[in-house]
This record gives sequence, structure tokens and C-alpha cells, in this order.
Amino acid sequence: MTKRKIFPALTLAIAAAAMTVNLAGQVPTVVPAPVPGAKSVTVEHIKIHGAALEGNLEGDAVDRDVIVFLPPSYATNTHRHYPVVYALHGYSIGAEQWTHEIRVPQTIEGAFALGAKEMIVVLPDSKTIYNGSMYSSSETTGDFENFIAHDVVAYIDAHYRTIPNRQSRGLVGHSMGGYGASRIGMKHADVFGGLYIMSPCCMSQMSGGAALNEQQKERAIENEKKIASAKSPAEIAAQLPGFGAAQLATAAAWAPNPKNPPLYLDLPTKDGVPQPEVQAKYAANSPLAFVDQYIGNLKRYRAISMDVGDQDGLRFDATKLHEIMDGYKITNGFEIYHGTHTSAVADRFQNHVIPFFSKNLCFTASCK
Repeated sequence: MTKRKIFPALTLAIAAAAMTVNLAGQVPTVVPAPVPGAKSVTVEHIKIHGAALEGNLEGDAVDRDVIVFLPPSYATNTHRHYPVVYALHGYSIGAEQWTHEIRVPQTIEGAFALGAKEMIVVLPDSKTIYNGSMYSSSETTGDFENFIAHDVVAYIDAHYRTIPNRQSRGLVGHSMGGYGASRIGMKHADVFGGLYIMSPCCMSQMSGGAALNEQQKERAIENEKKIASAKSPAEIAAQLPGFGAAQLATAAAWAPNPKNPPLYLDLPTKDGVPQPEVQAKYAANSPLAFVDQYIGNLKRYRAISMDVGDQDGLRFDATKLHEIMDGYKITNGFEIYHGTHTSAVADRFQNHVIPFFSKNLCFTASCK
């Protein structure tokens, strides 16, 4: 359908996710009940300096908020070291907002009380002026890929009693964070040993070069003019709250242009005409396009799993990624559960994500 070719993939993915969220009346949000006797975790709000983000043209913060959840025994068992799970939030929310969506610390405490081994859980904030970094590497946004894989991991290992071994590190993310977990997980198997992908967005991209009809072209031109009139990223971001800035988020992450101030990015259309060279850059950042390059890395993981709701439009591309891994004989768990894009995320985090890492990460310093 040509209509779907006006917008970048994140806009399309968000639209698909939004449609499933609208069905939430049929599938209520599942919030696990507090587990009797669950012991409290310690919550720390810290700042981590992102060396990988320095000099970003967008002016996004280099010192980032990070939330750390320390297990119940951390304060008393002072000689014990722990695995770490890094959890990536989705588009339009930051780490703090995601704590409410996945109901932490309650769901972490519940998972431990139900038998999961204790671990440290880390939620780094990667929200940008356009509401999402895409966990990508860009001169415009900064290198969020390496901020997560190196800056955050190095800081946590230096300041907490971790087991500083890839076999004892897990990576998980939801929606845009699921994209981030896919991208970072494929490229940085030297850092992480367990991978869990939740309802990932942006697995595939639109095809380039299709002509727009007149109505589509008018909308594209109107949007271009609005963006072109902006004198700064902050000005245009203020006009496009929430999901409205998704087009700019993807352009900043995947089509940066240091010679195109003040936004330092290229849009996928010009005068309403699709720009194949820009759309090719989007396609190059699609996990379904580059996964074949990282099969060796994926085979290094101790375990990989993925889930998505049966009422989530993102399930089709998630299924494709699962089938590709199956085709390469990469052992991976995959579940399409009953729910929308967000309806089960708290339940999944307590009853599937944390137990997955409990089973598959290494909990001793002798891991190899």
C-alpha cells in the first residue's frame, strides 16, 4: 500500500502498536499481584556520563539518568557478586516512565520471591529531544549503541559488585527497546551473554522510491515545511509532542547529516518525493536486513528469547526474525502471547524475563 510509504518505519511501527493499544479494553493490562513475603530491592537513581554521546549535534544530555535495582541480599551479603540485566525502554518514554509500565520494583521483587535468582537490574535512560534515540550510532544524536554497550556497562562494573563477564550480563528491551536489544545484541555479543527481545519495533523498512498520490504528497510537503521552518531541534520538538516526533527521531538516528543545520538530519522525502538514498539508510539500520551479518555473534549467546502479543502489529516482523534464527539453527525461544503491545509487559517482565535470565545467565565468577 503506497500510503504506508510516506512515513519512516518507526512511525509505522508506532502506528501499528497504537492500534493494538486501542484494543486494551478487550485485553486489560495485566499487573501481577504483589507476591506475599517478597523482600524489598534497593533502588538507586544515578547519573552516568556518556563518553559516546559527547559532541552530539542535537544537544542531547551527555550525563544520563540511570535507575539501578539492587537485590535484597546486596546490602547484607557484602562479598557476593551478581549478574546484571540491562533493560531498555521504548519510544516516547524514559527510564522513569518505564518503571511504571513494567511495575518495578514490584515485579523484580515478585520474580525473586517466586524463585528467580537474585541479580542487579539496570534501566538506562535513552530518551532524546525527539523522544527516542533508537539505540543507534549517529553524529546527530550521539552513539547510544556504545553508550549502552560500553559506557553504562563499564560504569556499573566499576561501581557495583557485578560479575564482570559477558556470560553474566543480560540485555532486554521492549518496543524501541526491543529494537535496541536486537541491534546491540547482534553487534555486541562480546559484552552480553543472554538476550530477550520484547515486542520489537522497526525490524524491517519500507521500500524506497514509490510515488505518492496527491494527498500523500501534500501531507509530506506540509510536514517538510514545518520542519524546515524550525530554528532549532528544541523548537520543532515542542511542536511535535509524544509520537509526533517519531519521524525526526528516526531521521536523526539513521540519516544524520552534519552539513544540514539546524536539525542535522535528512528526511525520507523532499518536496513530497521519496528520496531513495535516504530510505536506503533507513533500510541499512533494519535488523531483518543486517541480521545475516551477525549470525556468528548470535550463536555465541547462552540463550535468546523473544515474545510479542497476538494483537500487536509488530508480531509479523518478530516472527520473521525468529524464523531467520531458526533457519540458521540458532536456538531461540519465541512466544506469541494473548495481548496487545503493552497489555502484558509487567507480567512478562516478572514471570518470563527475570526467570529467563535467572535460568540462563552465569551466577559464579568462574564463568567462561
